[in-house]
Amino acid sequence: MNTTPSQLFRWILLETSHPGNVGSAARALKTMGFDDLRLINPKIPNIAQEPEAIALASGAGDILKSSQEVDSLDKAVEDCSLVLGLTSRDREFGPPELSWQEARKLILQAVTGQQQVALLFGPERTGLDNKHLSLCTHRVWLDANPLYPSLNLAQAIMACAFTLREALNQESSPAEKDLGKVEAIEYADPAAVAAMLDHWRQGLESIGFLDPANPKKLMARLQALFARARLHKEEVDLLRGIAKQMLLKK
Repeated sequence: MNTTPSQLFRWILLETSHPGNVGSAARALKTMGFDDLRLINPKIPNIAQEPEAIALASGAGDILKSSQEVDSLDKAVEDCSLVLGLTSRDREFGPPELSWQEARKLILQAVTGQQQVALLFGPERTGLDNKHLSLCTHRVWLDANPLYPSLNLAQAIMACAFTLREALNQESSPAEKDLGKVEAIEYADPAAVAAMLDHWRQGLESIGFLDPANPKKLMARLQALFARARLHKEEVDLLRGIAKQMLLKK
């Protein structure tokens, strides 16, 4: 049985410091028709039940109550074919970058194929770091004033939720209707790709291609390459088979 489009989204807040931001995020999501809020390693345990969070949720207490607080980003993005890390900071390596306008097109394709989509928002002070982005399929930036592109957490979530609701509700164009005729591709989730990369690191070390004492940027470059490729599930299995053979040669 097909799920509704809004049920295909996971809104993930990483290492959030301020309970008010969690409450404001819950309010923004409920207002725009979304409800899956996940909190990864918040600075305050049970942050969603803090009085400030409840106050600023302003009627969205059910979103706070159903939110999931976990310590593993890997688990949060498991089974998601599209994982978008929202950050305006440029990176030398990492997943491909997209504007939010471009990202929405990928989101609509994923939703048409009944695939899970995750949106990641980093800590208030530092934003997403490279480790977080290693579990993203894309780095996404919002079109803002280039002289001052900073949005607070709740504002960024509201901007994304509002424009997503608009995109999901608008009348489908003929081109968008054709998306439903395309067979959905089973992309590997980023957690599976990260595990495969660790397997490759072990294999490359075992054959002497990677020096663990002086790795340089080899794994970062491989990570960026595989991110651009958007690997399918069977391709990850193939690459893990190659890593296994490398380890057998040890």
